[in-house]
Amino acid sequence: MPDPTVNRRPGRGPRAAEAIFDTTLRHLAERGYARLTIEAVAQESGVNKTTIYRWWPSKPALLRAALIHARVLDIDIPDTGSLRGDLIALTEQITRLLTDGRTEPVARAMTAGTGLPDDELAALTRDFFADRFSREQPVFIRAAARGELPADTDPMLLLDLIAGAVWMRVLLRREPVPPDFARDVVDAVLPR
Repeated sequence: MPDPTVNRRPGRGPRAAEAIFDTTLRHLAERGYARLTIEAVAQESGVNKTTIYRWWPSKPALLRAALIHARVLDIDIPDTGSLRGDLIALTEQITRLLTDGRTEPVARAMTAGTGLPDDELAALTRDFFADRFSREQPVFIRAAARGELPADTDPMLLLDLIAGAVWMRVLLRREPVPPDFARDVVDAVLPR
């Protein structure tokens, strides 16, 4: 589903966009996708629902924008000078997102998408991960230029293995993350 904010000039969004995104994500975490409503988001964000509908004409469009553009879910793409260092830094950021009190419930709610009508939340979750993967591409482009990756390396597989380990440990098994977990995961996955 196209995001109406993507092709807009900077500064041409609702001034309260971040508050709208934060409220949307909180409502997703607290109420689930089925009970998330634009009306409740508007009321709690302090904006008219017409403002939200002007920018995001449906609940899926609003949630997609919140998942992709909310600052609370942002990660910084590292440039440590090595693929190993970059992947450890990414893994640490993923771990923080999945263990932080504000973002962990959002991640947990995102995994509840299957079984909904037309799997709307599952589709939005796929959009979120596709966006993150596209943002992380510089890590692999730089690593290839430095000769750190074999030509047949699948960057998505590497990220799936690394992020999957964090998601499995934190969200599915609900186990604590040891101090060197990011390093250990990257060392187990990175081609030698």
